[in-house]
Amino acid sequence: MKNIYLILIFAIIVSCKTEPKQAVSEVPATIAPISDEVLENAVIYEANIRQYSVEGTFNEFTKDIPKLKELGVKIIWVMPIYPISTTKSKGTLGSYYAISDYTKVNPEFGNLEDVKNLVKTAHENGMYVILDWVANHTGWDHVWLKEHPEYYTKNEAGEITHTVGTDWTDVADLNYDNLEMRAEMLEDMKYWLKEADVDGFRCDVAGMVPTDFWENTVAELKKVKPVFMLAEAWEPELMKNAFDMSYSWDTHHRMNHIAKGEETVKNWDNRMAQIDTLYAKDDILMNFVTNHDENSWNGTVKERMGDASELMLALSYCASGMPLIYSGQEYDMNKRLLFFEKDTINKTKGNVWPILEKLGTLKNTNKALNGGKNAASYTRINSSDDQNVLIFTREKEGQKLTFIGNLSNKEVNFVFKKEGESTNYFTNEKVLFSGETEQTFKPWEYKIFID
Repeated sequence: MKNIYLILIFAIIVSCKTEPKQAVSEVPATIAPISDEVLENAVIYEANIRQYSVEGTFNEFTKDIPKLKELGVKIIWVMPIYPISTTKSKGTLGSYYAISDYTKVNPEFGNLEDVKNLVKTAHENGMYVILDWVANHTGWDHVWLKEHPEYYTKNEAGEITHTVGTDWTDVADLNYDNLEMRAEMLEDMKYWLKEADVDGFRCDVAGMVPTDFWENTVAELKKVKPVFMLAEAWEPELMKNAFDMSYSWDTHHRMNHIAKGEETVKNWDNRMAQIDTLYAKDDILMNFVTNHDENSWNGTVKERMGDASELMLALSYCASGMPLIYSGQEYDMNKRLLFFEKDTINKTKGNVWPILEKLGTLKNTNKALNGGKNAASYTRINSSDDQNVLIFTREKEGQKLTFIGNLSNKEVNFVFKKEGESTNYFTNEKVLFSGETEQTFKPWEYKIFID
């Protein structure tokens, strides 16, 4: 009877759309709620707390939050902050994504007050904080395994199993046919909105969790406060009624392949056409040259992109969507961070920091780079060498930007049409275009013109 009662309660909760809004967290508000306007010109930063500093703590990262303003960061995504299971764990410290309690804090990083201070500091600096949420599975130490084994997927022998088709042996797969588990998951997510005043969630392997769970859950979260939801997924249906943004994985793959000489501008054009076909106009895609998975498992930016690294970084900002900075990227990090062990980012400014500053300022201030639910237009401009040269304009409300890049490892001569005076964004040089213009670009050279 208890199970039936809980199921009925959950059904009532998720179906009641007229329920009055619950009070926002008791934490004093220091920033306006996140909104669609914020998303138009936002840069998102992925914080790897363990590896960000020698100490590997929330407090050490919090000290540097004001520096992120220099890069135009508006949203901080914090990788999982929860205690890590030790049963069946990988490596010495285990994976952030093998969680033993959704409402506790990993003592390796600090305590709840430290998390609150991180969020408060971000808000005071005009930034929002989203937490990494792992809804597909838990670690093998999670209390649910003892108290609610029915929450988990079981094999034919009746044994709880890790996620089928993966090598994630350090986690136990959750069974979304169980409505009680869904209800508890929702309450655990609400906890962080109310207790720490966080602004949303980045949801791990979101496509492996039923879409209706996300739709019902996000509707309930929004009754607590406005939230920003990022899906580690590509499926368009997730953004219809649940998520604001998903990963632009295929765009990233095109970048990697073009940088290696395996693909050309034609493949980029095909990807842009694919986006128009697959996604609604108000869907937001996250652009990136690296993230925690890419860095640890597939290689550094330099390993994957070589001399094309800077061009691809600029492209991740100039293409429609929201650009991501991963911890260490801003410091020219050229090593694969260990995933299950302690490692440390060398925070010495090099070539990338000033480029990110310039790109961040452009993203924040020029509507031609709006990439949210009311994004600037994207218009492809042809040249005499469309195999190697990518030219496009972005435009919105009278502001216009032109990106020109040589997406090859050889010098190219090309001709294209452009009229009027423009400013080279990086050099501040005024250039007068009058119709057919002949250009010579070095390998991987790019320019951004502001009209």
